[in-house]
Amino acid sequence: MEIAVCRAEDIAVLERLMPSYSVDGNHRARFARQEAGGSSYLIPWLDGRPVGHAEVRWTGCAAAEVPSDCPEINGLFVWPESLRSRGIGAALVRAAEQLARERGIDVMGLGVRDGNPRAAALYARLGYRPTVTYVDRYAHLDAEGVRHEYAEPCVFLVKKLPSGPLDVKGPDATLNP
Repeated sequence: MEIAVCRAEDIAVLERLMPSYSVDGNHRARFARQEAGGSSYLIPWLDGRPVGHAEVRWTGCAAAEVPSDCPEINGLFVWPESLRSRGIGAALVRAAEQLARERGIDVMGLGVRDGNPRAAALYARLGYRPTVTYVDRYAHLDAEGVRHEYAEPCVFLVKKLPSGPLDVKGPDATLNP
């Protein structure tokens, strides 16, 4: 598996193989934020196919309850579902942490939705600890283009990144920013 920062030519492939319906979390919006310098959009590739994504938002979480001085891993997603629990999510988190360290950042955060114990367990194993509860608000377009708005309770987790080199690769991942 290879993890790379999203390129313009990746957008059409992502939309074809992993359609996104989120209003501000769609592939084009995430790539635009990256191009503007506000984030890094990471894509894991397995056998030439995208198998997920994660966006590192350098400006932090948009929720007012969350401290704004902490970069956020947002929209971590592994697809198809059959590939979950195989280390792809952990590799994405490690890649995000490496990018933060390269920028001189020593802390990283992410949110986990209440009722998502699988993700919460992964983040706890990787050293993330709960700091504050908040409500994540986002909009989603269904397949017919109808907008649905959501407000979900979440917990923001934070990890102090260790000094020195990080083990980003894990067993089978490489990072190509």
